[in-house]
Amino acid sequence: MASIADPRKNLLLAALPDEEFARWLPQIEHVRLPLGKAIFESGSSPAHVYFPTTAIVSLLYVLEDGASAEIAIVGNDGVVGISLFMGGASTPSRAVVQSAGEGFRLRADLMMREFNRFGHVMHLLLRYTQALITQMTQTAVCNRHHSLDQQLCRWLLLSLDRLQSDEIVMTQELIANMLGVRREGVTEAAGQLQEAGMIRYRRGRITVLDRARLEQRTCECYAVVRKEYERLLPVRVS
Repeated sequence: MASIADPRKNLLLAALPDEEFARWLPQIEHVRLPLGKAIFESGSSPAHVYFPTTAIVSLLYVLEDGASAEIAIVGNDGVVGISLFMGGASTPSRAVVQSAGEGFRLRADLMMREFNRFGHVMHLLLRYTQALITQMTQTAVCNRHHSLDQQLCRWLLLSLDRLQSDEIVMTQELIANMLGVRREGVTEAAGQLQEAGMIRYRRGRITVLDRARLEQRTCECYAVVRKEYERLLPVRVS
C-alpha cells in the first residue's frame, strides 16, 4: 500500500515515465505543508516548485490595501510555481496552504534542467499550465457572473477533487477571504447548503454529504474546469 509520503500521489509525478521518475526521485524532498504556510510571496522568485499530495495550495492575488481573492487552487493534480518554467521568474500572486497536508518539492534549478530537456516533462508541464489557466479564467468569470451560492459549490467541488476525503478543514472566514466576499455571505450560503442536506459544517470542518446535488447546484464553471483537466492531463483529478 502506498504511504502518504509517496510522491506518485501527485498526479504529475505519477505521469512521469519510469526512467524519468527514477532520475527525479533522489532530488525531490518530502515536505509538510501546514495550514496558512506561505509557499511564495507576491513578486518573489521561487527557490523550489511544490507538488502537493495531500495538501491544497491557494493562489491568491493581493491588492495594495491587503485584500485578496483566490484565482486558482493546486492540489494533487499539479505543481505550484509555474512562473519558473514559463519564463516569468516571479509572479504577482501569493501561494498559501489552504488545506494542511504533505507534498514534495524540487529545487528551481533542477526543475529548469528537466524542463529544458524539451521532452515529456516539458509537454506535461505545459499541458498542466493550460489547464491551470482555464481554472483561473473560469474563476474570474464565475466571480463576476454567478451567485455566491454557486461559487461556494464550485469551490467545494474543486477542493474535493484534490483531496482524499469528503471533509475540508476550513473556516468560513478563510473561505470568504478565498472568494473575496464578506463572511456573512459565506455563512448564509453555507447555511443554505447545510439545510438542504448537502454539507455538514461544524468547528471549521465542512463534510460533503451529497456531492451529486452539489454538482447539480453549481454553475457550469466547475464542469468546464474539470473537463479541461481531464482532456489535458493523463490521469483523472479524483
